[in-house]
Amino acid sequence: DRTAPEVIKEVDRLLKQKLSNIGATNTSLVGGVKHLVSVLNAADTASQKAIVEVLDENQPELAEEIKKNMFVFEDINSLSDRDLQRLCRELDSKELALALRGASDNLRERIIAKGMSTRAGQALRDDMEIMGPQRVSAIEDAQQKIVSVVRRLEQAEEIVISRGGADDLK
Repeated sequence: DRTAPEVIKEVDRLLKQKLSNIGATNTSLVGGVKHLVSVLNAADTASQKAIVEVLDENQPELAEEIKKNMFVFEDINSLSDRDLQRLCRELDSKELALALRGASDNLRERIIAKGMSTRAGQALRDDMEIMGPQRVSAIEDAQQKIVSVVRRLEQAEEIVISRGGADDLK
């Protein structure tokens, strides 16, 4: 829960050193962008943001490529209505209510309106109202769990994540 500032500074220094080395070598030799994206997707939200920001400053092309391949909680908004409904059937309503505490109004309303029945949507709204204040870390954990479900459904080819490519759907 608490970390000494010296440890954080050392981790920051090491990350900067490692990230500067990425730009100096051919990324295909060390696993490529897809490997880096999988590592970042496994990290917590704050670490993802920090790493992408550093990359934005030092390697803007690489950062852009990573952003195109990463899937974050807010990207659920890019799912089709059908895929959104499929996702919502997989999710625990309490977990979803917690995750939506940190979501944009647009995403929250779309999930309630398009991802579930009217009755389920009202129950979710009620759960969110009753819930009270929550720790940011708990909200981010819930969001990460939902992103993991999205990735699992994509791997099982039950949903399609649009990554802006020309060959997403044919």
